[in-house]
Amino acid sequence: MTALGSVSAAPRHVLSALRLGRIERYVLIQLARSLAVALGVISALVMLIDFVEISRGLGSDTDLSALRIFGLMLVKSPAVIVQLLPFVFLFGTLSAFVSLNRRSELVAMRAAGVSAWRFVLPAAGAALAFGILTVTVIGPLAASGDGLFQRERQRISGSVMSGQEQEAIWLREGDGPRQMVIRAGRQDRANARLLDVTFFIYTTDPNGRRAFTERIDAEAASLSAGRWRLFDAVGAQTGQRAMRYATLDLPSALADEEAFERFARPQSTPFWSLPGQIRRIEDAGFSSTAYQLRFQQLLSTPLTFAAMTILAAAFSLRLMRFGDLARMAVSAVVLGFAFFFLNQFSAAMGSAEVVPPLVAAWLPAVLTALAAFTLLFYTEDG
Repeated sequence: MTALGSVSAAPRHVLSALRLGRIERYVLIQLARSLAVALGVISALVMLIDFVEISRGLGSDTDLSALRIFGLMLVKSPAVIVQLLPFVFLFGTLSAFVSLNRRSELVAMRAAGVSAWRFVLPAAGAALAFGILTVTVIGPLAASGDGLFQRERQRISGSVMSGQEQEAIWLREGDGPRQMVIRAGRQDRANARLLDVTFFIYTTDPNGRRAFTERIDAEAASLSAGRWRLFDAVGAQTGQRAMRYATLDLPSALADEEAFERFARPQSTPFWSLPGQIRRIEDAGFSSTAYQLRFQQLLSTPLTFAAMTILAAAFSLRLMRFGDLARMAVSAVVLGFAFFFLNQFSAAMGSAEVVPPLVAAWLPAVLTALAAFTLLFYTEDG
């Protein structure tokens, strides 16, 4: 009976340890209010800047109404706001704990023997949970909105350029023994065709050596039912005379839409679609470093949010002891911007393949977390 009673009491002890007390709930409520204010301020600034940018960019090229510009802003701004969420947690947490300091509530908690860990760790846990929600739900929605904005911008700009993309398009497909590299001078979205197309065909021998075997130039090419249909084509194999074809069919493993849609930029690719996108890009023979970097950055987002929360709270605790409110608040803001520049620098190094994407994505978050815990350990002696 004693053993069974001790075993049954263990889960109750764990649940009671995880249950938030009144102090923790009160601090979390104050933190949520401050975070909402910080999010509102940053969102308003981002949307204002985006509205002006869209008005001066797309609005100057075409006659767009204010309502249309506002709609484009609504689908573009969330992606930018998500990127600035670490600052929301930095400024929101700093504001919440500074307010508690000014009202001497943190002093009263400490005087009652409450350790700072009791209200800092729940706040960090809430930031961690919100980070997971951001990566899995909010981020994909924002990325889809950014992708919609990019497509709308291309469509509006394309109407100015007579509906044809002027930038060259490169594709690659094939299996082990046969590879095709496809270059199109432009694409006609209205008729779903690639124009001014060249097919470079390579074959691989049993020893793994790849050799160029054939080139085909065509006025236009369309993709449907697992085949390329070339119009007004001229093809020549190595060492043979060129032959002209009114139409020519080549087998294809590409989906129909892949020939007419560029790979979405990393910021426009939802989290759940990134692994498949990375695989498709590598199968097409292109570098997926930017997409791998984006994927790892998203995975490190919860740690970043928690680290920013602990960092701001740790600075607020020092305010209580030393009373230098302005100096410590400015130090926290400067450290937050230092994290931003470190993150940008690390991302640039990762994109240039100077460091692996895994290191470039996780290094800023880990360093910020270590700095935050170090400062909190140094500040808290209870």
